[in-house]
Amino acid sequence: MSRSRLFALLLAIALAALALFGRGGGDSGEFRRARVLMGTVVEITLLDGGAASDAEAAMEAAFSAMAEVEASMSAHRDDSEVARLNAAAEPVEVSAATAEVLELGLRVATASGGAFDLTLGRLKALWGFDGDAPRVPSDPEIAAALQGIGPASLRLAGRRVTKGDAALRVDLGAIAKGYAVDRAVAALRAAGIRHASVNAGGDLRLLGDHGGRPWRIGIQHPRDPQGVLVTLELADAAVVTSGDYERFFEVEGVRYHHILDPRDGRPADACQSVTVVAASAAEADALATAAFVLGPEAGRRLVESRGGLALFVAADGEVSLSEDLKDRVRRP
Repeated sequence: MSRSRLFALLLAIALAALALFGRGGGDSGEFRRARVLMGTVVEITLLDGGAASDAEAAMEAAFSAMAEVEASMSAHRDDSEVARLNAAAEPVEVSAATAEVLELGLRVATASGGAFDLTLGRLKALWGFDGDAPRVPSDPEIAAALQGIGPASLRLAGRRVTKGDAALRVDLGAIAKGYAVDRAVAALRAAGIRHASVNAGGDLRLLGDHGGRPWRIGIQHPRDPQGVLVTLELADAAVVTSGDYERFFEVEGVRYHHILDPRDGRPADACQSVTVVAASAAEADALATAAFVLGPEAGRRLVESRGGLALFVAADGEVSLSEDLKDRVRRP
């Protein structure tokens, strides 16, 4: 699907959500709103919104916080900090927020042995998953795009960023959306909200519980668009799923998806999907991508070493999960 058609579809979904959601449950204090941001539909649910005016102000602050992240970190905006960094040959001073995302991304990149990589911009452009005509690049094209990438190719000193090569292209697509969700939750908390959820196309952060009980989060079955693989019961946590069904195209019956393995420049093939539960959505976002690339065994070790929990659907469909997640799982 082309980016323009995808945006039109997302806009239609958001408008439908706005029409349907409104205030839920009369005087229950529950409010829902949806908006297109970060290339997806963002849904915010408040369970203790109080007066309508207070709820609207809190949600507007949350959406605004996410819009600020998009403005500075989107690889698709010519005026973003990422675009300025990519165009520069010399070191670039970035905002504190962008530096924070880069720092976390580099930590996960190092911990994962490069399975998570912030420097795949040229490779992602080659495959064209965000454009109108995705394609399978040639081996020489992929080899050229992989030259000079990796955690060591990007250096961060405070807010000063230095690229190892002027041609290096940074892409924060596998972490910035999660960070934006975290910023939205911080804005809600600052507005006095204690129970809420922010969902940005599968990057989910839960604030508090759901009226004295856990939130019930359905995890999509990677091979059944209408099916739920399991339901997780969680509170005060972030949940992010990376799957090969999110953005893909097929050529001669072969599925090519957008989660690329930095080791060979091709779609990672060890998993169908990975769900990570962590304290922050940014951390869960980055870890889900890295774990998808590493596969169930090494991926679970990585996630758990950083205090998270994971649920894997391997390439052959086998489901495995962290031991400490089992008592939070409910099967359909």
